[in-house]
Amino acid sequence: MASDDQMQETTMPRDAVFTDSIAKPVGPFSPAVRAGGFIFLSGQVAQVPTTGKLIEGDVTAQTEQIFKGLRAVLGAAGKSFADVVRVGVYLTDMKEYTHMNAVYARTFEAPYPARTTIAVATLPLGASVEIELVAQ
Repeated sequence: MASDDQMQETTMPRDAVFTDSIAKPVGPFSPAVRAGGFIFLSGQVAQVPTTGKLIEGDVTAQTEQIFKGLRAVLGAAGKSFADVVRVGVYLTDMKEYTHMNAVYARTFEAPYPARTTIAVATLPLGASVEIELVAQ
């Protein structure tokens, strides 16, 4: 078994990315982490940046707010939506897929990132949608 010193030598460095343009994380995680040539953006729900509260509105409004936040985090990392290679979408109601997808289609250009959309029982703050990204 490797010692702690040996394990630290092989650990890939990771650097957190922060911006004041989104709500502060409410748990022990970073908005994004740069590692191994990629930037991994934590899942975001549609929070008001100044209060951290969920915005008022339907899935369309929530998705638009999420992409504003994700754009800010990507910008803080020196990236844009053109650099995104993978997207994870979490919806509490798959009947809302077309509404989320319409906003998504306005956000990205072909060739589109790889994407998974998953139905979940609940999301933080009672949100209807949460989105995470990986950029290169």
